[in-house]
Amino acid sequence: MPEIQYREDPTDQEVKRKFNSKDSSKFFDPCQDAADRSLKCLRRNMGDRDMCVDYFQAYRDCKKKWIEDRKAERWKHAMGSLGFSHEEASDGTSKSSGEAEK
Repeated sequence: MPEIQYREDPTDQEVKRKFNSKDSSKFFDPCQDAADRSLKCLRRNMGDRDMCVDYFQAYRDCKKKWIEDRKAERWKHAMGSLGFSHEEASDGTSKSSGEAEK
């Protein structure tokens, strides 16, 4: 059976725009298409989860990618607000002026 890919890219600029422009009380799931397809598969196969494993995996992969991207964005924003440069924020390390090089 071929691997099922999710259609949406949770790190796409359009998805980020929608996420950032939504009301704070609104729920936003960039992987909703993958979730809907996995539920349709369950209905089609009368609840047989074994028949829909690929759909579940596509949803998990999408969510994992989305969560990792959100963590990286929050980390970059937090490090930037503390005064670190983007290079230091991206690799998670920084050297203080008093720290000795080894």
